[in-house]
Amino acid sequence: MRGYGTFLWGVMGAGLGLMATGAHAQSAPTGSGQGWPAKSIRFVSPYAPGGGSDILARGIGQKLAENLGVSVVIDNRPGAGGVIGTEIVTKSPPDGYTLMLGTPAPITVAPSLMKRMPYDPLRDLTPITLVSIVPAVVAVHPSVPAKSIKELVALAKARSGQMTYSSSGNGGTAHLSGLMLQTMAGIDIIHVPYRGTGPALTAAMSGEVTFTAGNIISSLPMVKAGRVRALAVTSEKRSPVLPDVPAVAETIPGYAAGPFYGVLGPGHMPPDLVNRIRNEIAKILHAPEMKNRLSAEGGEPIGSTPEVYAAMIRTETERWGKVIKAAKIQPE
Repeated sequence: MRGYGTFLWGVMGAGLGLMATGAHAQSAPTGSGQGWPAKSIRFVSPYAPGGGSDILARGIGQKLAENLGVSVVIDNRPGAGGVIGTEIVTKSPPDGYTLMLGTPAPITVAPSLMKRMPYDPLRDLTPITLVSIVPAVVAVHPSVPAKSIKELVALAKARSGQMTYSSSGNGGTAHLSGLMLQTMAGIDIIHVPYRGTGPALTAAMSGEVTFTAGNIISSLPMVKAGRVRALAVTSEKRSPVLPDVPAVAETIPGYAAGPFYGVLGPGHMPPDLVNRIRNEIAKILHAPEMKNRLSAEGGEPIGSTPEVYAAMIRTETERWGKVIKAAKIQPE
């Protein structure tokens, strides 16, 4: 199965230059990004405070405010696996004053999990730039008698239908990571959704669930503090920030899951406005402070063109649709 890293390097050659259009910018009305910004910007984080998405949104928002000289308000709108916050963005004017930090759940996964989506991600959102791809960490409470993925799978088979794993909500990183583990390892485990990565990680730290698979940004401090034990990372290869922790793929060949972050706006944003915003965010991502921060947390700054991000959204929508169908999960 083709993973995030494989996809990214395959499309990076398509162009990381500064020419920018959104998924539907070709048909968008001509507008100017030269006067932007003239007022404060709302930056929606569709999850609860404390998770990896929120942490990254605040980091980008702070630097945007400093560089542009306007206030950037982080607006946490959790619920429905990110769908609630994303819907707010889709219904906002395409003027560059409402942006969001997107994750796979409400954009590439929800269409396969929900019978009635309140928006069409490909029509009602404008991809601006792919920010970063980071692995997730499969982590258990220290009391769980499993110190590797192999042992976790064996435990799940011995306790069929009894083991639980937490997630930030349906379609979130941990949900998909657990779902893929379930289907590829042939185990029966129970998904327990929470309202955000922070609460899902807390559930694993307290022993309320057997394990979670939160993104490395929010999980790393808890792993280092010994609050949870890292069994594996979900990327295709080991993470440089956890070099002693194997990839799930070392035990289950072909396994690859994890979040990718990007900045989006409402659908039909003018191309030159998209270009203006993309350039500002790319500068932030490749400045030493943010670059070092992301690297220390297991991520890598990207700052792609909108075309690259839009292509990734389409590819990942198809990929997770196949995984969900294989798991025989019916849309609700």
